[in-house]
Amino acid sequence: MKKTKIIFWITTGLIFLFEGVMPALTSQSEMSIQGFTHLGYPVYFVGVLTVFKVLGSLALIIPKVPARVKEWAYAGFMFDFLCALISLIIVDGLSMVALAPVIAIVVLSISYVHYHKMIEGR
Repeated sequence: MKKTKIIFWITTGLIFLFEGVMPALTSQSEMSIQGFTHLGYPVYFVGVLTVFKVLGSLALIIPKVPARVKEWAYAGFMFDFLCALISLIIVDGLSMVALAPVIAIVVLSISYVHYHKMIEGR
């Protein structure tokens, strides 16, 4: 059980840092806005997505959040990562940049599996 908790907290911590903290700090940067507009998304989408990423990452990292809310957060991140992957492939083709959402999907999946192992082991 201890190994499961360690893996869960490491992967969930990575999600929190890269999907909660970093977007909150960098979403209005010129590089971030250019990245979104390059993919064809409107500028206002940056703010909307940032709010949902911060809320979702908080839902995953705070232990007392209800399981149903965590499930929605996991689903939202999976949807986000899959859409990012599809957008990158459509706009830029298969490239190394498309590897980032794939890595994020793997980390999210590991977090999700270990989250369920933890709650089943209670």
